[in-house]
Amino acid sequence: MSSLSVNNTTRKNKFDAGEFFRRYGTTLIFLILVACAASLSSSFFSERNIMNVLRQVSGTGIMAVGMLLVIMTRGIDLSVGSIAALGSVMSAIVVSQYSAGASIGIVLLVGAVCGIVSGFLVAYLRLQPFVMTLAMMAVARGIALIVSNGQPIMMGEQGGAITSFGTTAWFGVPLPVVLMLAIFAVAAILLNLTRFGRLVKAIGSNEEAVHLSGIPVARYVLAVYAISGALAALAGVIITSRSGVGSATVGVGAELDVIAAVVIGGASLAGGRGGVFNTLLGVLVFGVIGNIMNLINVPGYHQQVCMGVIIVIAMLLQKGTGWLKR
Repeated sequence: MSSLSVNNTTRKNKFDAGEFFRRYGTTLIFLILVACAASLSSSFFSERNIMNVLRQVSGTGIMAVGMLLVIMTRGIDLSVGSIAALGSVMSAIVVSQYSAGASIGIVLLVGAVCGIVSGFLVAYLRLQPFVMTLAMMAVARGIALIVSNGQPIMMGEQGGAITSFGTTAWFGVPLPVVLMLAIFAVAAILLNLTRFGRLVKAIGSNEEAVHLSGIPVARYVLAVYAISGALAALAGVIITSRSGVGSATVGVGAELDVIAAVVIGGASLAGGRGGVFNTLLGVLVFGVIGNIMNLINVPGYHQQVCMGVIIVIAMLLQKGTGWLKR
């Protein structure tokens, strides 16, 4: 056997730590946090606690799916928290005049329109997504405050179907969690088995090459922002369904949590890389961190500091995949 063949075989058999952590780093982070939570509190693995964690992250998870698509095209959407607030307020207002199904449809349309406006400015006018979605963040929150007059809006009897959804379980699993998992499943199919998903990845990896191949790049970018807006509005409805109150204060700071969850899940802010399963794990990492601090009675203000430190540690572990390859 030649020395070249031996070298090639050695390279193939050599354990690539960087690649391993790139693929499974988020899973390892999640498992470590679960182990820490179980050791710190015997009630962590109780059914009630686990369902509570999943219920709390359902809104963030739904928004994270849309954010993943946007980030994969090398964009960013800072407006998701504000659109969720608009969805919350609109669902409480509209449900008094229409059925629950029609109300949700209208709310999804409103969210999609917000996303389309941002997407049009980014895709067709080539404006910076950071600035444009920051502007939409202010506009959507402002509209939510205007239509609600800055006051919480009770759903009342007309919103019974929506509030029932937020408090009902299916085989022990809360319906908001079932919906979140269904959306993740659809996103996995969309990204991995459809032309749309392949082109979203390709646009993030090399937009110019996709454009030169005759693909209407702007349409796909517009579509991912529309999806992100619609899912953010849906998340607002889900959050409202748990409390029965539409509020313009819903989702304050949620965009940062959502972006962090997607990035912890391994998505690259440079575009072209990300996975649905790892994004779900990133969302669960956030839920477990918050739950750990609640179980051990960490004060609220201290939780913010701890959350930030843990996110930095998680990101350093992700970044470590690059160092391991050097």
